[in-house]
Amino acid sequence: MNLQQRTGLLDQLGQYILSDNAEWQAIKERAARENGWFTPEFIELSTRQVARSFLQKEILEKWTASYQLPAENPDPKTVGIVMAGNIPLVGFHDLLCVFISGHKAMVKTSSKDHILLPHLVGKMTEWDAAVANAIVFAERLSGCDAYIATGSNNSAGYFDYYFKKYPHIIRRNRTSVAVLTGKESTAELEQLADDVYAYFGLGCRNVTKLYVPEEYDFTPLLNVFKKYNYLSDHHKYKNNYDYNLALHLLNKKYYMSNESILLVEEASPFSPISQLNYEYYKGKNELASSLQGNESLQCIVGQDYTPFGSAQYPAINDYADGVDTMKFLVDL
Repeated sequence: MNLQQRTGLLDQLGQYILSDNAEWQAIKERAARENGWFTPEFIELSTRQVARSFLQKEILEKWTASYQLPAENPDPKTVGIVMAGNIPLVGFHDLLCVFISGHKAMVKTSSKDHILLPHLVGKMTEWDAAVANAIVFAERLSGCDAYIATGSNNSAGYFDYYFKKYPHIIRRNRTSVAVLTGKESTAELEQLADDVYAYFGLGCRNVTKLYVPEEYDFTPLLNVFKKYNYLSDHHKYKNNYDYNLALHLLNKKYYMSNESILLVEEASPFSPISQLNYEYYKGKNELASSLQGNESLQCIVGQDYTPFGSAQYPAINDYADGVDTMKFLVDL
């Protein structure tokens, strides 16, 4: 396949994802049944984001043109991709990069997200049999020329060891934070709620900590966040909420709550499911400097940063960990 054919296939896939195709609807329902964290609402959010922000012909053509990709890759490599499974289709962008660049992808999906992607690749193979040679799934990624692996900080250590002899991108734990001034509108706080609650807070682009000025009034925020109180009806989320609440009660730790999230003053940018950490700041400039050098942050949300409500809508060139995946693949 040449670049034009690959682009056309991806555009067709985007249209398929946005369609009401009965087979696609059934696959999404199956994915929701097999992973309790993959609710229909969040599967829809993720798949439509992929289709609208990545799989549009004009977007793909502009993106690939910026790398001056040739019509055909003169020296295709086999790139092993180890995918995470924290949110639906979380590893799709890596596959997109490998496929559009003309390399061969050997993919190991997460056991938590093994329904959606194989189905979508299967549809592409139906439309063009050449996809079967361009994308393969495997349990062991042996014989690859390069690797892209996403996991926890612990698994990253293993990846570094196993893949050290090969060109590689190794991704570790990341999260996102928000900087508030206390002057946010109700609409902005509602959008912040989306950044916090989407995917139950499991994504690296989810806001898991707030930086707030001294004397900040949390009442408006907690009231607005009640729009997601229905998540407390989700048993897996509620179990986490009850567990963390019990810990704070036992430890006599101060907390605030609106029945669907716990606000706790903590230094760590990482928070457990159902909890949102916060920290007071004095100077905005000093805070900005400290955040800028923090390698654990994927995204910073705020009036001077990524706009409220857009954390879960990365553009096609918003690369995870700030590592340009396409440049890595072009340079192989």
